[in-house]
Amino acid sequence: MKVIIAEKPSVARDIAAVLDIKQSRKGFIEGRGCAVTWAFGHLVTLQEPHEYDPELKRWTLDNLPFIPEEFKLKLITNRGVAEQFQVIKKLFDQAEEIICATDAGREGELIFRYILALSGCDEKTIRRLWLNSLTPEAILAAFKDLKDGHDYDPLYAAARCRSESDWIVGLNATRYYTVRHGRIGGGGDRVLWSIGRVQTPVLAMIVVRDDTILQFQSQPFWELNTHYREVLFKHRGKRFEDP
Repeated sequence: MKVIIAEKPSVARDIAAVLDIKQSRKGFIEGRGCAVTWAFGHLVTLQEPHEYDPELKRWTLDNLPFIPEEFKLKLITNRGVAEQFQVIKKLFDQAEEIICATDAGREGELIFRYILALSGCDEKTIRRLWLNSLTPEAILAAFKDLKDGHDYDPLYAAARCRSESDWIVGLNATRYYTVRHGRIGGGGDRVLWSIGRVQTPVLAMIVVRDDTILQFQSQPFWELNTHYREVLFKHRGKRFEDP
């Protein structure tokens, strides 16, 4: 059996319709020797620090920075994720070939590979469906041009590097700044200082811009007006001479 996994249910339904796969099941659609299933975007994420070491439940500067020797995966705790993952895992276990139909890009590749790894099916034959459009013509063309899934290993490596570096920067920096600079709130809780590789620079840009607007002071200014177009129109076709 071939198993096709899409990033979202709507994409899975589009693919199934084009392939004339019609038998709806709990968490997948099957027919013609195939099963089309789906994620809900990210189903799998990296474990939290305390899941590596219970001592890390306590936020202190003494155990920073914390960098796991090997990053481990877990399911996201959103509603319905665990149930859908079990559907995917069962299909993957039965599959002779797994076709990745997640979004064509770095994050789409990461979503698939993390699911594949947590399901324990890394050694299965994988192929890549690279979709830039969901029209029936584009879907059929992409299936005619399936790639070896491992052709996209560099893309997965880049995505994994981004994911793990975000974890290292975000988790360690957030704990450091919260412990070092967080004020004690009225209830005795320390105020969270959330730090991230992307969110912090973007927030800084917004703050700087808002501050610039607040401190703006209007000043007189002058505009320069020229009339060369009018002069050229009057003298078009005539020879210019110095006055």
